[in-house]
Amino acid sequence: MIARSASSTPKGTTMSHIARFSTPEGPRYGLITGRILYALAGPADTTPFDGRDLTPGERVGPVEKSALLPPVMPSKIVCIGRNYAAHAAEQNAALPEEPMLFLKPPSALIGHGAEIILSPGAGRVDHEAELAVIIGRRAAHVRREDALDYVLGYTCANDVSARDYQKKDGQWGRAKGFDTFCPLGPWIVTDLDPSDLAIACHVNGERRQSARTSDMIFDVATLVSFVSGVMTLLPGDVLLTGTPSGVSPLAEGDTVEVTIEGIGTLRNTVRDAH
Repeated sequence: MIARSASSTPKGTTMSHIARFSTPEGPRYGLITGRILYALAGPADTTPFDGRDLTPGERVGPVEKSALLPPVMPSKIVCIGRNYAAHAAEQNAALPEEPMLFLKPPSALIGHGAEIILSPGAGRVDHEAELAVIIGRRAAHVRREDALDYVLGYTCANDVSARDYQKKDGQWGRAKGFDTFCPLGPWIVTDLDPSDLAIACHVNGERRQSARTSDMIFDVATLVSFVSGVMTLLPGDVLLTGTPSGVSPLAEGDTVEVTIEGIGTLRNTVRDAH
């Protein structure tokens, strides 16, 4: 549970925003309120998955000036393909009868503000704005009606995809697995209903994707339940819920922004590998 009130809590804190940030001593978790980041009270290795109430400790500073990291380091990133009908149509693909699963490696993760690196020879590389689900506790064979009890919260993700490799290989491991191909962040929001949120992607300020999570073929509870019946989900694991239509290629110098209602904006720049 996240503490809702505490003697050390700054006035107005809702305690719903969890961030992970860099310090000279290593990564730490913190809480955000009023655009100010506070380190979690307690030992430096305290995490949101320890089963303890989370309270703010030392003031770090304005979140805009903080070195934010991917908000989790998961054991796995489980992704759902073709979960928006319009995106399946733009890919000339049939709608799935069950959720389509694939994996991205944790080594693909980068945080808010980091660079997406376009690997030589990758060809067309697309953005894919997605709602990311952060698992809060071990989940195996959970019922759909209980599934959201296993969720810590939600954040923004960009399932960057090398489209030519995706088509050439016939499976998606290489196309989705390059280093930097999973921007995640900027923080986790815990008190959020994921059923009907606006989701959008802008490239250099131009809107490319726009939809609502209510357009998903399979909703979050269904996905958590389904995936947990295939593989055990561990605390900190990430579930990407699919992308709407409007995917388009990225190029060096682009700024790509994924914005989700109630969460905020994940922003990354793009450059070619040198």
